[in-house]
Amino acid sequence: MATSPKMPSPADLKAIFGLEPENAVEYMKSKGYAITWNWQEMLDQAHDQAFTVAKAMRLDLLSDIRGALETALQDGQTLKQFTKALQPVLETQGWWGKQVIVDSSGGAEMVQLGSPRRLKTIYQTNLQSAYMAGRKASMEETADTHPYWRYVAILDGMTRPSHRALSGKVYRHDDPVWSSIYPPNGFSCRCRITSLTEAALTRRGFTVDSSEGRMQTRTVEIGADKRTGEIRTAQVTSLRTTDSEGRVAVFSTDPGFNHAPGAGLAEALKRKQAASAPQEQ
Repeated sequence: MATSPKMPSPADLKAIFGLEPENAVEYMKSKGYAITWNWQEMLDQAHDQAFTVAKAMRLDLLSDIRGALETALQDGQTLKQFTKALQPVLETQGWWGKQVIVDSSGGAEMVQLGSPRRLKTIYQTNLQSAYMAGRKASMEETADTHPYWRYVAILDGMTRPSHRALSGKVYRHDDPVWSSIYPPNGFSCRCRITSLTEAALTRRGFTVDSSEGRMQTRTVEIGADKRTGEIRTAQVTSLRTTDSEGRVAVFSTDPGFNHAPGAGLAEALKRKQAASAPQEQ
């Protein structure tokens, strides 16, 4: 079994992709807020519209956490720096350690609030999604000249086998596959997408695949609500492909990651730029 990989810091991501954080920060700032008790209550595309942290039941608390994430993006903070800045704020807010919390329906439950482990998950998941959303927006803007997108995994002992099998595969930017498999495809996913021109595709000897007839979306169970017993479900997309040795392999997104982050961000950025452009007299 693969061990949990180390998540790249914002500085690492910037070095990998050659990115400034503006698009990523814009993605973060464009969201509203949502109060949720369990992570299963908000999945997939819903994360593009609203920022949430499970069991953070006040808007001022969510605002503090998102503000810390925006600072981490803008300043390239490491996880250690992010935690050092945010932990005292959460402790002052009373959102730290294990506590009995009353949910919106009046039920009381002993829950884990803030902790170093939770801050790591919040940092990793939100920053990776924000950078990928910003990256995707930039790629969409250059799709006319770079119409081919290539899935790239970090190939080491910590890589998920299905992500390894998909590494190196090229699909057109408008192939439906990207609506589901654009990274991150799960917690601590380190995969990324690069774009190619027609000339680069030919020069490097890559072939273009198609997802037609190879994709399947199914509903899976993701746990039961401890309070109500309700079984929670999520959609998961699978893609049948072949690995580097020609063996059939199946790539699947993790529950909650069955979408491309930042859908519509490129168009939103264009509208913002047009609105702020000086008008001719």
